[in-house]
Amino acid sequence: MFGHQTFLLFLAAALLVAITPGPGIFYIVARTLAGGRGEGLASSVGLGLGGLVHVLAGAVGLSALVMASAEAFTLLKIAGGLYLVWLGIKTWREARVVEPTDVHTTGARRAFVEGIVVEALNPKTAAFFLAFIPQFVDPSANVATQFITLGLISVALNTSVDLVVTYWAAKARAGFAKRPSFIVKTRQASGAVMCGLGATLLLARRTS
Repeated sequence: MFGHQTFLLFLAAALLVAITPGPGIFYIVARTLAGGRGEGLASSVGLGLGGLVHVLAGAVGLSALVMASAEAFTLLKIAGGLYLVWLGIKTWREARVVEPTDVHTTGARRAFVEGIVVEALNPKTAAFFLAFIPQFVDPSANVATQFITLGLISVALNTSVDLVVTYWAAKARAGFAKRPSFIVKTRQASGAVMCGLGATLLLARRTS
């Protein structure tokens, strides 16, 4: 269903997105710092389930789009490449922005539910999946199956990173908060790579 090179490119891009410190990771850190490892783990799983909502919704919508207009699908792919470039620039520019961490203790069960709601109702997540995944989908094959497969892999990578972040944030709460320069450099590097990836995808589409 996927070419070897295309799949490896997707894994690299999805992993890069997963490890880039952003609102999701800072949310997990905030939960863990406020309520401990239990709330952090519950929030991580909740965010993952919330992401699945966007994967399923995107699979249905994208399938309908492909069936209705091949030209619209191509435009969506181009928009996705531009979106990655924009996301990279935005990540670089906001690298030094301090994220709020004033999340109060709520308990693991509530943290789990809130994690689902926060991610399921996040329009930026839906926009990202619709812009990112089509870059690696073959419109001549079953689009919905491909979208769901790649979406599940992306969500799994994101959740895995969230769980790792939870572990370290719980193990060294104070120490993690005292290293803002590390987060800044990581976000800047990730932003630059995302810009390069987006440009590469745009050029590849034009020469195909």
